[in-house]
Amino acid sequence: MNLGIVPPFLLDRVAATDKPHLAHAAQAAHRTLLAPRTYRPQRVRLQLSVEGDALVAETSPSPDRTIADTHNTETLPGDIVRTEEQPPVDDATVNQAFDGLGVTFDFYWDAYHRDSIDGHGLPLDATVHYGQDYDNAFWNGERMVFGDGDGDVFTGFTGSITVIAHELTHGVTEASGGLDYQGQSGALNESISDVFGVLTEQYHLGQTADEASWLVGEGIFSDQVQGTALRSLKAPGTAYDDDVLGKDPQPATMAGYVQTSEDNGGVHINSGIPNHAFYLAATAIGGKAWEGAGLVWYKTVTAGTLPTSADFATFAKATLATAEAEYGEDAKEVAAIRAAWTQVGVLSDGAD
Repeated sequence: MNLGIVPPFLLDRVAATDKPHLAHAAQAAHRTLLAPRTYRPQRVRLQLSVEGDALVAETSPSPDRTIADTHNTETLPGDIVRTEEQPPVDDATVNQAFDGLGVTFDFYWDAYHRDSIDGHGLPLDATVHYGQDYDNAFWNGERMVFGDGDGDVFTGFTGSITVIAHELTHGVTEASGGLDYQGQSGALNESISDVFGVLTEQYHLGQTADEASWLVGEGIFSDQVQGTALRSLKAPGTAYDDDVLGKDPQPATMAGYVQTSEDNGGVHINSGIPNHAFYLAATAIGGKAWEGAGLVWYKTVTAGTLPTSADFATFAKATLATAEAEYGEDAKEVAAIRAAWTQVGVLSDGAD
Protein backbone atom coordinates (compact mmCIF):
# COMPACT_ATOMS: atom_id res chain seq x y z
CA MET A 1 0.00 0.00 0.00
CA ASN A 2 1.37 3.40 -1.02
CA LEU A 3 1.60 5.69 2.01
CA GLY A 4 1.46 8.95 0.01
CA ILE A 5 4.06 11.44 -1.17
CA VAL A 6 4.67 12.82 2.36
CA PRO A 7 6.26 10.13 4.55
CA PRO A 8 4.50 9.36 7.84
CA PHE A 9 7.59 10.26 9.87
CA LEU A 10 7.38 13.84 8.59
CA LEU A 11 3.69 14.07 9.49
CA ASP A 12 4.52 12.66 12.93
CA ARG A 13 7.02 15.48 13.45
CA VAL A 14 4.55 18.16 12.42
CA ALA A 15 1.80 16.61 14.58
CA ALA A 16 4.13 16.57 17.60
CA THR A 17 5.37 20.16 17.37
CA ASP A 18 4.55 22.47 20.25
CA LYS A 19 5.39 25.69 18.41
CA PRO A 20 2.41 28.04 18.90
CA HIS A 21 2.50 29.40 15.36
CA LEU A 22 2.23 25.84 13.99
CA ALA A 23 -0.69 24.70 16.17
CA HIS A 24 -2.96 24.61 13.12
CA ALA A 25 -0.38 22.62 11.14
CA ALA A 26 -0.01 20.15 14.02
CA GLN A 27 -3.76 19.53 14.08
CA ALA A 28 -3.82 19.14 10.30
CA ALA A 29 -0.98 16.60 10.35
CA HIS A 30 -2.72 14.63 13.09
CA ARG A 31 -5.94 14.53 11.06
CA THR A 32 -3.97 13.49 7.98
CA LEU A 33 -2.43 10.54 9.81
CA LEU A 34 -5.88 9.40 10.95
CA ALA A 35 -7.72 9.91 7.65
CA PRO A 36 -8.85 6.77 5.78
CA ARG A 37 -7.03 5.72 2.61
CA THR A 38 -8.49 2.52 1.24
CA TYR A 39 -6.30 0.98 -1.43
CA ARG A 40 -8.12 -0.42 -4.44
CA PRO A 41 -5.79 -2.35 -6.77
CA GLN A 42 -6.64 -1.68 -10.41
CA ARG A 43 -6.67 -4.63 -12.76
CA VAL A 44 -5.11 -4.16 -16.17
CA ARG A 45 -7.83 -3.57 -18.72
CA LEU A 46 -7.74 -4.03 -22.49
CA GLN A 47 -10.65 -2.80 -24.61
CA LEU A 48 -11.47 -5.07 -27.51
CA SER A 49 -13.85 -4.60 -30.41
CA VAL A 50 -14.83 -6.51 -33.53
CA GLU A 51 -14.53 -5.01 -36.99
CA GLY A 52 -15.91 -7.42 -39.54
CA ASP A 53 -14.13 -10.70 -38.83
CA ALA A 54 -11.21 -9.03 -37.03
CA LEU A 55 -10.67 -8.60 -33.30
CA VAL A 56 -9.21 -5.16 -32.73
CA ALA A 57 -7.38 -3.91 -29.62
CA GLU A 58 -8.34 -0.30 -29.05
CA THR A 59 -5.88 2.17 -27.53
CA SER A 60 -5.72 5.93 -27.66
CA PRO A 61 -2.73 8.25 -27.48
CA SER A 62 -4.68 10.88 -25.55
CA PRO A 63 -5.65 11.01 -21.87
CA ASP A 64 -9.14 10.54 -20.49
CA ARG A 65 -9.20 12.73 -17.37
CA THR A 66 -11.90 13.36 -14.79
CA ILE A 67 -11.41 15.61 -11.76
CA ALA A 68 -13.72 15.41 -8.73
CA ASP A 69 -14.01 17.54 -5.59
CA THR A 70 -14.82 16.21 -2.11
CA HIS A 71 -15.28 19.76 -0.76
CA ASN A 72 -12.93 19.06 2.17
CA THR A 73 -14.69 15.85 3.20
CA GLU A 74 -13.07 12.40 3.18
CA THR A 75 -15.75 10.74 1.05
CA LEU A 76 -14.42 9.59 -2.32
CA PRO A 77 -14.74 10.11 -5.21
CA GLY A 78 -16.54 13.47 -4.80
CA ASP A 79 -18.45 15.59 -7.29
CA ILE A 80 -17.16 15.73 -10.86
CA VAL A 81 -15.96 19.27 -11.62
CA ARG A 82 -13.99 18.87 -14.86
CA THR A 83 -13.78 16.28 -17.62
CA GLU A 84 -11.77 15.93 -20.81
CA GLU A 85 -14.36 17.81 -22.86
CA GLN A 86 -14.54 20.82 -20.55
CA PRO A 87 -12.41 23.99 -20.50
CA PRO A 88 -10.48 25.21 -17.43
CA VAL A 89 -12.61 26.13 -14.42
CA ASP A 90 -12.26 28.90 -11.82
CA ASP A 91 -10.58 26.56 -9.29
CA ALA A 92 -6.81 26.59 -9.94
CA THR A 93 -6.37 23.36 -7.98
CA VAL A 94 -8.70 21.52 -10.34
CA ASN A 95 -6.84 22.84 -13.38
CA GLN A 96 -3.43 22.00 -11.93
CA ALA A 97 -4.51 18.43 -11.24
CA PHE A 98 -5.98 18.14 -14.73
CA ASP A 99 -2.82 19.48 -16.35
CA GLY A 100 -0.50 17.35 -14.21
CA LEU A 101 -2.33 14.18 -15.19
CA GLY A 102 -1.97 15.21 -18.81
CA VAL A 103 1.74 15.94 -18.52
CA THR A 104 2.32 12.51 -16.96
CA PHE A 105 0.26 10.80 -19.66
CA ASP A 106 2.20 12.62 -22.38
CA PHE A 107 5.52 11.64 -20.84
CA TYR A 108 4.74 7.93 -20.72
CA TRP A 109 3.21 7.95 -24.19
CA ASP A 110 5.92 10.03 -25.90
CA ALA A 111 8.91 8.53 -24.10
CA TYR A 112 7.88 4.86 -23.91
CA HIS A 113 4.73 4.55 -26.03
CA ARG A 114 2.79 3.56 -22.91
CA ASP A 115 -0.92 4.30 -23.16
CA SER A 116 -1.77 5.54 -19.66
CA ILE A 117 -0.46 4.01 -16.46
CA ASP A 118 -1.75 0.50 -17.17
CA GLY A 119 -0.56 0.55 -20.78
CA HIS A 120 -4.11 0.09 -22.06
CA GLY A 121 -5.70 3.52 -21.89
CA LEU A 122 -6.82 3.53 -18.27
CA PRO A 123 -8.83 6.69 -17.53
CA LEU A 124 -6.97 9.09 -15.26
CA ASP A 125 -9.20 10.12 -12.37
CA ALA A 126 -8.33 12.46 -9.54
CA THR A 127 -9.97 14.01 -6.50
CA VAL A 128 -9.02 17.41 -5.09
CA HIS A 129 -9.80 19.22 -1.82
CA TYR A 130 -9.70 15.92 0.07
CA GLY A 131 -10.15 16.28 3.83
CA GLN A 132 -9.65 19.32 6.00
CA ASP A 133 -6.14 20.76 5.52
CA TYR A 134 -5.03 17.28 4.43
CA ASP A 135 -1.23 17.14 4.25
CA ASN A 136 -0.68 14.56 1.54
CA ALA A 137 -1.37 13.28 -1.96
CA PHE A 138 -1.67 9.61 -2.86
CA TRP A 139 -2.65 7.04 -5.47
CA ASN A 140 -5.28 4.67 -4.05
CA GLY A 141 -5.21 2.08 -6.81
CA GLU A 142 -7.82 3.75 -8.93
CA ARG A 143 -7.39 7.53 -8.60
CA MET A 144 -5.12 10.35 -7.48
CA VAL A 145 -6.19 12.06 -4.28
CA PHE A 146 -4.95 15.52 -3.30
CA GLY A 147 -5.20 17.35 0.00
CA ASP A 148 -4.84 21.12 0.17
CA GLY A 149 -2.11 21.19 2.81
CA ASP A 150 -2.31 23.09 6.08
CA GLY A 151 -0.93 26.34 4.68
CA ASP A 152 1.78 26.63 7.34
CA VAL A 153 4.05 23.68 6.44
CA PHE A 154 2.53 22.27 3.25
CA THR A 155 0.99 24.62 0.70
CA GLY A 156 -0.63 22.08 -1.63
CA PHE A 157 0.33 19.29 -4.00
CA THR A 158 -1.39 19.78 -7.36
CA GLY A 159 1.18 22.28 -8.58
CA SER A 160 4.05 19.77 -8.44
CA ILE A 161 4.53 17.59 -11.53
CA THR A 162 6.97 15.40 -9.63
CA VAL A 163 4.33 14.67 -6.98
CA ILE A 164 1.67 13.76 -9.53
CA ALA A 165 3.96 11.65 -11.69
CA HIS A 166 5.44 9.96 -8.61
CA GLU A 167 2.03 8.84 -7.41
CA LEU A 168 0.79 7.74 -10.83
CA THR A 169 3.98 5.71 -11.29
CA HIS A 170 2.90 3.58 -8.33
CA GLY A 171 0.11 2.54 -10.69
CA VAL A 172 2.63 1.73 -13.43
CA THR A 173 4.63 -0.43 -11.00
CA GLU A 174 1.48 -2.18 -9.80
CA ALA A 175 0.31 -2.87 -13.35
CA SER A 176 3.74 -4.31 -14.16
CA GLY A 177 3.63 -6.93 -11.42
CA GLY A 178 4.24 -4.83 -8.34
CA LEU A 179 6.89 -4.66 -5.64
CA ASP A 180 6.16 -5.53 -2.01
CA TYR A 181 5.78 -2.34 -0.02
CA GLN A 182 8.22 -3.33 2.70
CA GLY A 183 11.97 -3.07 3.24
CA GLN A 184 14.20 -2.91 0.17
CA SER A 185 11.48 -3.88 -2.30
CA GLY A 186 9.31 -1.12 -0.83
CA ALA A 187 12.19 1.34 -1.07
CA LEU A 188 12.60 0.33 -4.72
CA ASN A 189 8.87 0.93 -5.20
CA GLU A 190 9.29 4.45 -3.84
CA SER A 191 12.50 5.05 -5.76
CA ILE A 192 10.95 4.04 -9.08
CA SER A 193 8.19 6.57 -8.47
CA ASP A 194 10.76 9.25 -7.60
CA VAL A 195 12.79 8.44 -10.72
CA PHE A 196 9.86 8.74 -13.11
CA GLY A 197 8.53 11.71 -11.19
CA VAL A 198 11.67 13.71 -11.92
CA LEU A 199 11.92 12.33 -15.45
CA THR A 200 8.38 13.52 -16.19
CA GLU A 201 9.30 17.00 -15.04
CA GLN A 202 12.56 16.94 -17.02
CA TYR A 203 10.69 15.85 -20.14
CA HIS A 204 8.06 18.54 -19.66
CA LEU A 205 10.71 21.24 -19.22
CA GLY A 206 12.99 19.89 -21.96
CA GLN A 207 15.91 19.52 -19.56
CA THR A 208 19.02 17.41 -19.92
CA ALA A 209 20.35 15.43 -16.97
CA ASP A 210 22.86 18.18 -16.20
CA GLU A 211 20.24 20.93 -16.27
CA ALA A 212 17.68 19.28 -13.98
CA SER A 213 17.19 19.94 -10.27
CA TRP A 214 16.56 16.23 -9.44
CA LEU A 215 14.17 17.29 -6.66
CA VAL A 216 10.92 15.57 -5.71
CA GLY A 217 8.16 17.79 -4.34
CA GLU A 218 9.88 21.11 -4.93
CA GLY A 219 7.49 23.92 -4.03
CA ILE A 220 5.13 22.06 -1.70
CA PHE A 221 6.70 23.56 1.45
CA SER A 222 5.75 26.99 2.74
CA ASP A 223 8.33 29.73 3.19
CA GLN A 224 8.45 28.88 6.91
CA VAL A 225 10.17 25.56 6.17
CA GLN A 226 13.94 25.40 5.84
CA GLY A 227 14.04 23.16 2.80
CA THR A 228 13.60 22.98 -0.95
CA ALA A 229 11.79 19.67 -1.49
CA LEU A 230 10.87 16.30 0.02
CA ARG A 231 13.79 14.44 -1.55
CA SER A 232 16.84 14.96 -3.73
CA LEU A 233 18.16 12.30 -6.09
CA LYS A 234 21.30 14.33 -6.67
CA ALA A 235 22.14 14.69 -2.98
CA PRO A 236 19.99 12.50 -0.70
CA GLY A 237 19.92 13.87 2.83
CA THR A 238 19.99 17.55 1.80
CA ALA A 239 16.39 18.28 0.74
CA TYR A 240 15.48 19.94 4.06
CA ASP A 241 16.94 20.72 7.48
CA ASP A 242 14.20 22.27 9.59
CA ASP A 243 13.48 22.80 13.29
CA VAL A 244 10.13 21.03 13.01
CA LEU A 245 10.70 18.50 10.22
CA GLY A 246 14.23 17.64 11.30
CA LYS A 247 16.96 16.82 8.80
CA ASP A 248 16.33 14.87 5.62
CA PRO A 249 17.22 11.30 6.74
CA GLN A 250 17.89 9.77 3.33
CA PRO A 251 21.25 8.03 2.84
CA ALA A 252 22.99 8.14 -0.54
CA THR A 253 24.89 4.86 -0.13
CA MET A 254 24.55 1.52 1.63
CA ALA A 255 27.00 2.76 4.28
CA GLY A 256 24.13 4.84 5.64
CA TYR A 257 21.37 2.25 5.21
CA VAL A 258 18.77 2.70 7.96
CA GLN A 259 17.46 -0.36 9.76
CA THR A 260 14.01 0.52 11.08
CA SER A 261 10.58 -0.97 11.60
CA GLU A 262 8.93 2.40 10.95
CA ASP A 263 7.80 3.63 7.53
CA ASN A 264 7.31 0.02 6.33
CA GLY A 265 10.98 -0.65 6.96
CA GLY A 266 12.22 2.75 5.82
CA VAL A 267 10.74 2.78 2.32
CA HIS A 268 10.85 6.59 2.06
CA ILE A 269 14.29 6.74 3.68
CA ASN A 270 16.38 4.03 2.05
CA SER A 271 14.93 4.85 -1.37
CA GLY A 272 17.66 7.50 -1.42
CA ILE A 273 20.18 4.78 -2.30
CA PRO A 274 18.63 3.55 -5.59
CA ASN A 275 17.59 7.15 -6.27
CA HIS A 276 21.20 8.27 -6.14
CA ALA A 277 22.31 5.31 -8.26
CA PHE A 278 19.90 6.43 -10.97
CA TYR A 279 21.14 10.02 -10.77
CA LEU A 280 24.76 8.89 -11.07
CA ALA A 281 23.97 6.65 -14.05
CA ALA A 282 21.86 9.26 -15.81
CA THR A 283 24.38 12.08 -15.45
CA ALA A 284 27.27 9.82 -16.51
CA ILE A 285 25.37 8.82 -19.65
CA GLY A 286 24.36 12.43 -20.24
CA GLY A 287 21.74 13.92 -22.51
CA LYS A 288 18.06 13.36 -21.86
CA ALA A 289 17.82 11.09 -18.84
CA TRP A 290 14.56 9.47 -19.92
CA GLU A 291 16.23 8.22 -23.10
CA GLY A 292 19.26 6.58 -21.48
CA ALA A 293 19.06 5.37 -17.90
CA GLY A 294 15.32 6.05 -17.89
CA LEU A 295 14.70 3.62 -20.74
CA VAL A 296 16.68 0.93 -18.90
CA TRP A 297 14.74 1.48 -15.66
CA TYR A 298 11.43 1.52 -17.53
CA LYS A 299 12.11 -1.73 -19.39
CA THR A 300 13.37 -3.37 -16.20
CA VAL A 301 10.24 -2.39 -14.24
CA THR A 302 7.76 -3.32 -16.97
CA ALA A 303 9.36 -6.55 -18.19
CA GLY A 304 7.26 -8.58 -15.76
CA THR A 305 10.28 -10.57 -14.58
CA LEU A 306 11.15 -8.79 -11.33
CA PRO A 307 10.20 -10.74 -8.20
CA THR A 308 7.86 -8.74 -6.00
CA SER A 309 10.36 -9.12 -3.15
CA ALA A 310 13.32 -7.84 -5.18
CA ASP A 311 16.07 -6.24 -3.10
CA PHE A 312 18.49 -3.56 -4.28
CA ALA A 313 21.05 -6.03 -5.63
CA THR A 314 18.42 -7.99 -7.56
CA PHE A 315 17.14 -4.81 -9.16
CA ALA A 316 20.65 -3.54 -9.91
CA LYS A 317 21.57 -6.76 -11.72
CA ALA A 318 18.30 -6.63 -13.62
CA THR A 319 19.08 -3.11 -14.86
CA LEU A 320 22.50 -4.29 -16.03
CA ALA A 321 20.93 -7.18 -17.93
CA THR A 322 18.44 -4.79 -19.53
CA ALA A 323 21.18 -2.35 -20.50
CA GLU A 324 23.31 -5.09 -22.03
CA ALA A 325 20.35 -6.36 -24.05
CA GLU A 326 19.52 -2.81 -25.17
CA TYR A 327 22.99 -1.42 -25.89
CA GLY A 328 25.48 -4.29 -25.87
CA GLU A 329 27.85 -5.50 -23.17
CA ASP A 330 30.57 -2.94 -23.91
CA ALA A 331 28.30 0.09 -24.18
CA LYS A 332 28.92 3.23 -22.14
CA GLU A 333 25.40 2.92 -20.73
CA VAL A 334 26.23 -0.46 -19.21
CA ALA A 335 29.48 0.86 -17.74
CA ALA A 336 27.73 3.90 -16.29
CA ILE A 337 24.98 1.85 -14.66
CA ARG A 338 27.45 -0.64 -13.22
CA ALA A 339 29.60 2.17 -11.85
CA ALA A 340 26.56 3.86 -10.29
CA TRP A 341 25.40 0.77 -8.42
CA THR A 342 28.98 0.15 -7.31
CA GLN A 343 29.42 3.73 -6.09
CA VAL A 344 26.35 3.53 -3.85
CA GLY A 345 27.56 0.19 -2.46
CA VAL A 346 24.84 -2.08 -3.83
CA LEU A 347 27.19 -3.99 -6.12
CA SER A 348 30.86 -4.79 -5.62
CA ASP A 349 33.54 -3.86 -8.13
CA GLY A 350 33.25 -6.13 -11.15
CA ALA A 351 29.83 -7.50 -10.19
CA ASP A 352 27.47 -8.37 -13.05
